[in-house]
Amino acid sequence: MIRTHIIPCNLPKTAGDALNMASGRIYSQVCVYHWRTYRKKGVWLSQYTAMKVNDFFRRGLNYLHAHTVDAAQEGFYKACKTTREARKAGVEDIKFPHKRKRFRTTIWKNTAIGCSGGILVLSNGRGNRQIEIKLPKYLRNVLRFLEVRLVYEKKAGKYFWHIVVENGRQAKGAPGNNVLSVDLGEVHPAVVGDEQEAVIITCRELRYAKQGHNKRLAQLNEAISRTRKGSRKRGRLVRARTRLKAKHKLVVRDMEHKISKSIVDIALERQAETIALGDVRDAANGIAMSKQSNQKISQWSHGKIRKYVEYKADAEGMRVVQVNESYTTQTCPNCTERHKPKGRVYRCPACRFQSHRDVVGQVNILSVYKYGEPGKIPVPPVIKHRIPHNLRVMRRRRDTGQGSLSQRISPVACRFLQEAASLQ
Repeated sequence: MIRTHIIPCNLPKTAGDALNMASGRIYSQVCVYHWRTYRKKGVWLSQYTAMKVNDFFRRGLNYLHAHTVDAAQEGFYKACKTTREARKAGVEDIKFPHKRKRFRTTIWKNTAIGCSGGILVLSNGRGNRQIEIKLPKYLRNVLRFLEVRLVYEKKAGKYFWHIVVENGRQAKGAPGNNVLSVDLGEVHPAVVGDEQEAVIITCRELRYAKQGHNKRLAQLNEAISRTRKGSRKRGRLVRARTRLKAKHKLVVRDMEHKISKSIVDIALERQAETIALGDVRDAANGIAMSKQSNQKISQWSHGKIRKYVEYKADAEGMRVVQVNESYTTQTCPNCTERHKPKGRVYRCPACRFQSHRDVVGQVNILSVYKYGEPGKIPVPPVIKHRIPHNLRVMRRRRDTGQGSLSQRISPVACRFLQEAASLQ
């Protein structure tokens, strides 16, 4: 399996800046020459031609390994390819890359990487000093090193190594032949279940973090707008905004990883072979919503959660399939009548059935996967809640269902039970 490991960088900040500025300069040269040629002659250069011309103008400037230079040059055409695919998918307002970059992440390919005695050696070309990285013990017995990136972390204000390795481990076999469905949501990140049991993954902290970040960001933007361009106060506020965004990105990424791990853990508990994931990529297309609702939907990170679930499930031998979730939240699983619910409880006006709105969506996604339409499977009799993180939840149990005793036992007993469960 291929995995990325992050370790601290042993280089001075000035050295890291010099490397990433060199990569940014190479990327900018390719970008400028490409658009200059297209503007003057109407010719769209191929990647091979642009790289060859850029290598000619770089004679005598061998400050990076040749394949590291190739990685910086290829970055422009990879961005062009991404733009082209997005336009084919219907995103019309996306633009091709056209801005210069002062800094760009420096990438060493496997041909510029060597390893000996627990020391990773990165080549910077003939005549230049090599970079040596002392590897932690868990990275000394990997199958091979595929790539090394020098990434600047804005929150910490320093550089880190992102080491991509092939660890030689094989994907496990599927734990069973069950099928689980997942309904992704903005309020509750996910509801996971089958015909017998549904688990609502609650992470209100994720929504709280995003709302608080939006308020603080608005206050900073308002303060910046009242300052004069080039002033020291404006610079301090801009740097504070950069740190705020970087910290928020790390917090959200941590929660998304824990949510996706909870989904895969539940699938393992239920011995699933297939995870049917509701396809919500087009949830907000063509819908006129309020300013506040548009902000919530635009910050809904269902794509990252889906990506994390896919690679975590693949490591456990399970496959993830996308299921069209049209009318899954509106169709009654009891009488198949359609009704658009309001609030978090689904109440059917035809048969008086009621249940949790997201659980109805989850069971109907399972029905669509198995029978091709919603409403063929009843709501599971057992509904639980799970919190995917350990912050401020040590006084309650992870899973709560009907008849839970978590409110009647002491906090010390709860902690003891959790520690005992983790040792099993």
